[in-house]
Amino acid sequence: MDKVVVLGVGNILMQDEGFGVRVVEELARRYTFPDNVEILDGGTLGMELLRFITGATRLLIIDAVNGGGSAGDFYHFANEEVKTYFKHKVSMHEIGIQDVLTAIELVGQPIQEVVVLGVQPAVIDVGLELSEAVKPCTFKVVNKTLEVLRSWGYKPLAADIGITK
Repeated sequence: MDKVVVLGVGNILMQDEGFGVRVVEELARRYTFPDNVEILDGGTLGMELLRFITGATRLLIIDAVNGGGSAGDFYHFANEEVKTYFKHKVSMHEIGIQDVLTAIELVGQPIQEVVVLGVQPAVIDVGLELSEAVKPCTFKVVNKTLEVLRSWGYKPLAADIGITK
């Protein structure tokens, strides 16, 4: 059975830098997933993420992405695009996505399919809340994540938390 990892990365103490973590928190709150789909808060672990994603056949990363756009702009990279764009570390983190993916290839377990979803941050400053420009993007990226998972053949179920869609 394929191992699928949905990984939110970022520092929740730095407002929009924590976007990826906030999205996976919302996914975990609103949905249940098949046993082989892991929803992970990768925080700022960097290379420590290797132990969580090694063996994955598909990886979906959610992050704040400094793509040079306007606050809240949405980014979607897949497979070779990930390598191209993240070669220059447009992720907001010191240890870039490309470094982690390269390390996985070096240990002989490359991931077959990689997707990165992200938004351009507006505010990277001390604080626990996403900025007003980025906060509404959370639900867009939750929905995009669900679309990617469905395209891979996985159907998350809505959790019973008393919400309506």
